[in-house]
Amino acid sequence: MTYQRFVPPINFGYIEETLYRSGQPNELNFPFLERLGLKHIIWLAPEEPNQSFSNFVDDQDIELHHLGVLNPVNAWEPVTEEVVINALELILDTKNHPLAIMCNLGRHRTGTVVGCFRKLQRWNLAAIFEEYRRYAGQKVRFLNEQFVELFDTDLVRIPEKKPAWL
Repeated sequence: MTYQRFVPPINFGYIEETLYRSGQPNELNFPFLERLGLKHIIWLAPEEPNQSFSNFVDDQDIELHHLGVLNPVNAWEPVTEEVVINALELILDTKNHPLAIMCNLGRHRTGTVVGCFRKLQRWNLAAIFEEYRRYAGQKVRFLNEQFVELFDTDLVRIPEKKPAWL
């Protein structure tokens, strides 16, 4: 008997029902992602996803939103306010779910967007930073934490039909 192994991508995490986060998946992760039934992926890295991942997205008829192209080229700079607002508005529209937020390793850009999402959910900063640090590991970027702390959630348009988790 052959067993199918389902291996999540690096830094995979469950944010809310039908909302996930991770680093860029590889061929080993595709069966796991298929089971999520993703409709949309927010791609935050400045470069294009690798070819095998692009092929997977096309084969699964997933809409890829490449917001990373709006980022500065310097990897140490936090994502821009424009990128975070665009990402959050896609996330808040539940017609886009199941949805995953991804960047190369699922640490900093993804962590910043998730941190701002948690701020919209009214999490306290200590809990937001604990979650960010859990995924960032030894590579915590304080500029990202500062960005989340100073992010103005009033800039985000909340849909009339608010998701239950907001």
